[in-house]
Amino acid sequence: MTYDDFQHIVFERREHGILWMTLNRPEVLNAADRQLHTELVEVWKTIDRDPEVRVAVVTGAGRAFSAGGDLKLVEDAYRNYDEILRILDEARDLVYNMLHCQTPLVSAINGPAVGAGLVVALLADISIAAEGARLADGHVRMGVAAGDHAAIIWPLLCGMAKSKYYLMTSDFVSGAEAERIGLVSLCVPDDDLLDKAMEVATTLATGPRHAIRFTKRALNQWLLNAGPIFDHSLALEMLNFFGEDMMDGVNALRERRPARYTSAE
Repeated sequence: MTYDDFQHIVFERREHGILWMTLNRPEVLNAADRQLHTELVEVWKTIDRDPEVRVAVVTGAGRAFSAGGDLKLVEDAYRNYDEILRILDEARDLVYNMLHCQTPLVSAINGPAVGAGLVVALLADISIAAEGARLADGHVRMGVAAGDHAAIIWPLLCGMAKSKYYLMTSDFVSGAEAERIGLVSLCVPDDDLLDKAMEVATTLATGPRHAIRFTKRALNQWLLNAGPIFDHSLALEMLNFFGEDMMDGVNALRERRPARYTSAE
């Protein structure tokens, strides 16, 4: 894919080889429909093929970074074997494509970051959250296992105790709390978020290119070593797409009410 092929990501070239990327579905809080989900899988390879890009920054248009997967995407996959396999492959490729991307990545997390959006936010090499950001994995709330990215990175970022608490309850984490527990690199006032992201990106873009890239590559081995754990969690998540609890969670989210899960009766 070339930059012109992307419908829901806006690209802006800035000085020092910085590529500014904006997830652009603000009317639905940048939720990932089928098109955006595919674009989030492919964009990292597109960036890596661009010799002019030294650093990429990703943020969201409007009030949110990304509210996660579009509910229709999930509904269409319910007990649909072929669609579940497609999502399995895309979810796996999203994580591994980010980890194998040689370009340094910075996320500027404005507002909610959930589900697939949280994958991008936390797998960036440097994650910067606004104080008003709200982060949540959200999978368990929707009746499926936390499989998108959580098992590969949360325990390394904030430890097993915090990981189990937030992933098993689906509670939200504020920007400030996310920084305190080590889930994100930095937390800054909302009005300072984009300037801070640009400052960090400029530091990376004007630094020793190969030393920075090789440091990233070495550190990502910690995550790649956890690959079998991630693959296992993703398979378990897809298994839940055949269960009634998933639609219980989807319906509750649509109706903005607490879920009543079939397996809890």
